[in-house]
Amino acid sequence: MLKQKEAYTYAIIAVLLWSTVASAFKISLHYIDVLQLLFYASIVSTITLFCSLLLLKKLSLLTTLSRSDFLHSAALGFLNPFLYYLVLFKAYSILPAQQALTLNFTWPVLLVLLSIPLLGQKIKPKSILAIMISFFGVILISTRGDILRLRFTSITGASLAMGSSAIWALFWIYNLKDKRDETVGLFLNFAVGSCFVFLAVLLFSKLQKPSPHAILGVVYIGLFEMGITFLVWLKALKLSKTTAYVANLIYLVPFLSIVVIHFVVGEKIFLSTIIGLILIVTGIILHKL
Repeated sequence: MLKQKEAYTYAIIAVLLWSTVASAFKISLHYIDVLQLLFYASIVSTITLFCSLLLLKKLSLLTTLSRSDFLHSAALGFLNPFLYYLVLFKAYSILPAQQALTLNFTWPVLLVLLSIPLLGQKIKPKSILAIMISFFGVILISTRGDILRLRFTSITGASLAMGSSAIWALFWIYNLKDKRDETVGLFLNFAVGSCFVFLAVLLFSKLQKPSPHAILGVVYIGLFEMGITFLVWLKALKLSKTTAYVANLIYLVPFLSIVVIHFVVGEKIFLSTIIGLILIVTGIILHKL
């Protein structure tokens, strides 16, 4: 019983932290471009995860890894953090934070669709209905409620936000085959991913000293989106009697994020965003029933 209470505590901390990062993305992008934000945040996250390996006395596990483990990390690191956050940050730079947030939250739906060709899973009629409900929510958010005329706020922005969801779903599908310690795997993914980001900066931008406002943003995102919060969430899952007890709390994140976006970023929250988000979450839950 005490362990389960502790699991809930860790899960709530993770949910509250993740609920702030959409606002952090939007504010930070006012002071720094996409590649610079991704580069510095990835470095902060890599350092954080390395320190966690030291504190947890797991650094020696790195010496037990094979060449194939490192190659696996290279593939996963390319997907996340490099490609996933590159696409996601670009979406946030184009769309209102509330739209980028909710469209990005469709990854469980895309996970179901991608599992059909990649994992050979069969789709049930109930799942088809669930996907239709969720994607109706997507259209509602993307058009800001103007469904009949299909006037999208930004097709490019919406495509990027949905694309980031597809990348995240792909990452978790391939991550299922990773049997390494979670902290070790995360550290290597971010270490390799940071190298990809560095190359992209050299090719398409140039290293710049971030402003004080930007530094606050990259440190916050590196710590609480990419680093510590993952570890806190993993701790919650490990302590919980079953993962289902705490996993459903993740559905609070987009709703709490919208509240934070309104008060911190100053965005007016559209009714279409709220209804669309409810439809997306309803579809996800229906699929799991």
